[in-house]
Amino acid sequence: MAIDSADIAVRTLRLQVDEVIRETADAVTLVLSTADGEALRYRPGQFLTVEIPLSDGSSAARCYSLSSSPDTGERPAISVKRTAGGLGSTWLCDTVTAGSALTTLAPAGTFVPARWDRPLVLVAAGSGITPVLSILKTALASHDGPVVLFYANRDPGSVMFAATLDDLQQRHPDRLTVRHWHESASGLPTATGLTDVVSGIAGADAYLCGPTPFMEVAQQGLLAAGVSPENIHREVFSSITTDPFDAVLVETSPGTGVPVSAEVEGDDHSFHCAPDTVLLDAMLAEGIDAPFVCREGNCGACAFTLVSGDVHMRVNDTLDQYEFDRGVRLACQSVPVSNALTIRID
Repeated sequence: MAIDSADIAVRTLRLQVDEVIRETADAVTLVLSTADGEALRYRPGQFLTVEIPLSDGSSAARCYSLSSSPDTGERPAISVKRTAGGLGSTWLCDTVTAGSALTTLAPAGTFVPARWDRPLVLVAAGSGITPVLSILKTALASHDGPVVLFYANRDPGSVMFAATLDDLQQRHPDRLTVRHWHESASGLPTATGLTDVVSGIAGADAYLCGPTPFMEVAQQGLLAAGVSPENIHREVFSSITTDPFDAVLVETSPGTGVPVSAEVEGDDHSFHCAPDTVLLDAMLAEGIDAPFVCREGNCGACAFTLVSGDVHMRVNDTLDQYEFDRGVRLACQSVPVSNALTIRID
């Protein structure tokens, strides 16, 4: 069997920073526009992977969630909180100004509500509010259900989007409940504290974003409040060890392997996935513009829906049980194990 290799160029976006909004002493929002003036297509809860220039001429990649909503008519924006020694956050908070240009990958991520017909419980700590705010704005602008937000911070001065949250609460008093938790007054968040806030919300979907210990405590509180485990969704970011902005070298074996039918963002494709080859590599080798970021199974950018057939996923650090049960898989980790596959990437 002949094995070839192919260099696959990475699709990038060139975005301009139109405005820098100082949210707190150590957090900013960067309001963005596209170079061609076209709207940036994204879903609430998704993130952008930003290229961070290094002093030696190379680059690194960091992921930052969109805090804007695609349903409100506002300009797209990412929000960044400085972390001690943080390579990307320091550069974005200290160096980037209005007029700066950013190179990014297309919006990606699976921390996106699949349904909007249930009450929403949104739980965030610190900068974890960023994707949660995007979901919150969308829920209030385009849907009808009640929303509860539990937001934990060190103290009132570290609360990102304080004025925005106050405004949303005033405009939607019958639908939105916001509960702030300040460690300076109440200590670390507790499961009991969260249970008291969200108890009585039957059949809710919950979305959590923040440090892992915080999300563990939050999940305990949600379960105690009666939220079903399959309805609890977490946003988990891991450091990217590869450079997704470099060209990708993939090995190909044309015409051999499992036949795959793929609908990728509305376009239909047919190809073969060679034995022991992940679907993402097979698609890239066929010239299919499939989305991806980390290629390590921990960002969710390459998520697809398995319509028919079956795959084995080598690594899954992103998808929860609810997503898995809906047929969601990761293309960068999925090897076909059936005679044929049909998949869909929205």
